[in-house]
Amino acid sequence: MSEQTRFILNESDLPRQWYNILADSPVAPAAVLHPQTLQPVTPEFLSVLFPMELIQQEISSERYIDIPEEVREIYKLWRPTPLIRARRLEKALGTPAHIYFKYEGASPSGSHKPNTAVPQAFYNKRAGVKAMTTETGAGQWGSALSMACNFFDLDLEVYMVRVSYDLKPYRRVLMQSFGAQVFASPTDRTDSGRAILAQQPDSPGSLGIAISEAVEVAATSHGTKKYGLGSVLNHVLMHQSVIGEEALKQMDMAGEYPDVVIGCVGGGSNFGGIAFPFLRENLNHGQHTRLLAVEPAATPSLTKGVYAFDFGDTAKLSPVLKMYTLGHDFIPPQIHAGGLRYHGMAPSLSALYDAGLIQAVAVHQLATFEAAIQFARAEGILPAPESAHAIRAAIDEALDAKEKGEKRVILFNLSGHGHFDMASYQSYLGGELQDYAYPASAVQAAMASLPAVV
Repeated sequence: MSEQTRFILNESDLPRQWYNILADSPVAPAAVLHPQTLQPVTPEFLSVLFPMELIQQEISSERYIDIPEEVREIYKLWRPTPLIRARRLEKALGTPAHIYFKYEGASPSGSHKPNTAVPQAFYNKRAGVKAMTTETGAGQWGSALSMACNFFDLDLEVYMVRVSYDLKPYRRVLMQSFGAQVFASPTDRTDSGRAILAQQPDSPGSLGIAISEAVEVAATSHGTKKYGLGSVLNHVLMHQSVIGEEALKQMDMAGEYPDVVIGCVGGGSNFGGIAFPFLRENLNHGQHTRLLAVEPAATPSLTKGVYAFDFGDTAKLSPVLKMYTLGHDFIPPQIHAGGLRYHGMAPSLSALYDAGLIQAVAVHQLATFEAAIQFARAEGILPAPESAHAIRAAIDEALDAKEKGEKRVILFNLSGHGHFDMASYQSYLGGELQDYAYPASAVQAAMASLPAVV
């Protein structure tokens, strides 16, 4: 066991391949279905939204996909990211557990999202695309894709969930600084946005609505624009595997191996990014690491949702996926973790959870912010509210180890910093936040509108 606190890899250690969980998973996700016919989609249908190289990655069963050198060169702006042992937090908790975190907030846009934004922009540019569209919740994905599109000289339209557009103005400014156009969703620019506004003029928006708008713009552009997605689909989670691949090397440097790996989940990208390489080691090399996904009690797709086929967006424009879902009409409460307020979960992750290969827990907002402040005061990093969910679970694991008097090696993904989330922290410190648990009755009511897949 090393006495170091920070474990830093060299540029030469930067992964050369992405890891594809579909090659090893004993439970394959169900087929992706056409939103109108409910029949399996064809590459031709998907090509309206994505360049062919990304479609091929989405359906690939290859274990490893080479990372283009153009992408690796941009990755080198911030990768490899540090692995840090949280010794001061361990001391504050009085725990025998060893706590490590992978710090993805070291990226230029402040989160893990550029790991997939850069390759998505690269493949679109190589396909001759001139412009992209996307949605964003808290703004981390929109910021990352704005940066990536700037690097590859692509125009970008971002449909930002209205409540986040209002609460996180500096995320919007960051996107605009990279040259993106940013619109508060729902907007009057699309048929789907106008339909929502007609029903609810003061709609706070949702990721499902913002996805509808971005997909509609791309699908009706006659090929001039493609769509970029920050989570859920397999090629996105695969791009994020650089997190876990680096962490495996760094845990070896530390002379330890994690008993539990933790990540927050909204759509599944940062959790899959750190957890899937460790799951490979469980499946193929006899390791027994627990993999723990942490979600808000206000958006509990894994812990309260139903495993079923559902639309990926509110207007039913995007493909139908089998996933844990709260229903595509889900309008989230205005909690301060906008990046986790999605109604569904990545199909690959959903299949693994259904098979019992990963675990999940839901945590409340106040306890999450309490953990964030405790972490910041011990380690000096103010985390994004989304990432704080993983911190809450890591602290709970460390306290459980303390109670049981056992050593436990804990690794979590600190997927982003909270420097653009000061309004959320101001609300918490001012006593203005409340807990909210999404009711199971609302989930059951939403199931009536699921697509009738035979």
